[in-house]
Amino acid sequence: MGNSALKAHLETAQKTGVFQLTGKGLTEFPEDLQKLTSNLRTIDLSNNKIELLPPLIGKFSFLKSLILNNNKLTALPEELCKLKKLETLHLNGNHLRQLPAAFGQLSALKTLSLSGNQLRTVPTQLCGLRHLDVVDLSKNQIQNVPDTVGELQAIELNLNQNQISQISVQISHCPRLKVLRLEENCLELSMLPQSILSDSQISLLAVEGNLFEIKKLRELEGYDKYMERFTATKKKFA
Repeated sequence: MGNSALKAHLETAQKTGVFQLTGKGLTEFPEDLQKLTSNLRTIDLSNNKIELLPPLIGKFSFLKSLILNNNKLTALPEELCKLKKLETLHLNGNHLRQLPAAFGQLSALKTLSLSGNQLRTVPTQLCGLRHLDVVDLSKNQIQNVPDTVGELQAIELNLNQNQISQISVQISHCPRLKVLRLEENCLELSMLPQSILSDSQISLLAVEGNLFEIKKLRELEGYDKYMERFTATKKKFA
């Protein structure tokens, strides 16, 4: 892509606060963007070949939305964690194995999508995020859900298509968790904490495609309580 094309994009971004350049085969984050650190509210560089996010990402202090789906990122810089206004972060289809240690400092974050990466566990850093609504960790390599998950503030947690065979009973203590997606994992029925049914806020539990028949779920203690929440929620949205 020529400089003139990039220049046109930059001029538009300066007016709109949105810089979108997708599917252009970019191998690096456009350095010229640093001229717009105080303008930009949204950066979308999806469907490129970016391998590294430079430290200068931390300078976009007004950024609300960062979308880098389908790139080649293997790690994220600590500087990303300085983005105090960031509400939406989409990193689907990269090669991430972990999140920066300071990730919990992204205090405004509401939506986090990390589908199709190489995470092996639910990152503990997520538990510090008080405004998190939706977390998508589907299509990773997560094998178990640790005790720290009980502090997660999210309303929806998507763990579909992982390799989960163990879930901490603490998940039923999540204060705001309403939707838990666990489809296509490696769960035995005995490994599903019954407290999710009997003693949690969860009103939608999706567990198709595991190592048990769905009808067996109905025989578990607490299923009636779960169905009460499920039905009440359905009525609310009907």
